[in-house]
Amino acid sequence: MRLNRREGYEGTGPGAITPDGCAVELYSRLPIGDEPDIIATAVPAGAHILELGSGVGRMTHPLLDRGFTVTAVDESAEMLERVRGTRTICSPIEALDLGETFDVVMLASFLVHAGDEEVRRGMLRTCAGHVAHGGCVLIQREGADYHADVPRERVDPSGFTIRIVSSEPVGDGVNSVHAEYEFPDANWTQTFLARPLSREQFEEALGEAELRVDRYLTEDGVWVRAVKNPAG
Repeated sequence: MRLNRREGYEGTGPGAITPDGCAVELYSRLPIGDEPDIIATAVPAGAHILELGSGVGRMTHPLLDRGFTVTAVDESAEMLERVRGTRTICSPIEALDLGETFDVVMLASFLVHAGDEEVRRGMLRTCAGHVAHGGCVLIQREGADYHADVPRERVDPSGFTIRIVSSEPVGDGVNSVHAEYEFPDANWTQTFLARPLSREQFEEALGEAELRVDRYLTEDGVWVRAVKNPAG
């Protein structure tokens, strides 16, 4: 299924560009950080994880290597072509209804900050609807200064540069963020919409989906373990 570009999202550079402006070739090059370790300490060994927005499998593959079972979901078939060794499902997250539940549902890549509030609500409903009784939802939030510390850049030890060039308000509490990725042999850009959420706003958004914070997994509050409300 070929999906149209999401309004307010675009990308440039070699290779396929997904509906939200991500470049498949770029994400195939980006290294993974300590996220798999954070996840592994927050969930039971061998858990079955529903990974929403898996992309090319940057986290999928390390989690599989750690003995987890992963079902990888992404709206881009080109992204999922890069995922190996596990079940993949091509679908927008907010439209997903598998009729099954999982020990862990994971929503990473700051997707909870989707500019469109209805998309965010749909994503969180998907999380709540697919987590098993006694299971958890792992969510990655933006850092506190994500939109304030701009422009900024980071040179990765492997030799490429990531720049957040701008984050400009476009109305209704939403910012348009422009990022650049510079490699020795290729360059990519991505422009996307993001809705900054304070901790209180984030927890309120969870509550709309009958979820609540169990604990913040990192000191900066970026990684969160959420569970269903008792009545949820």
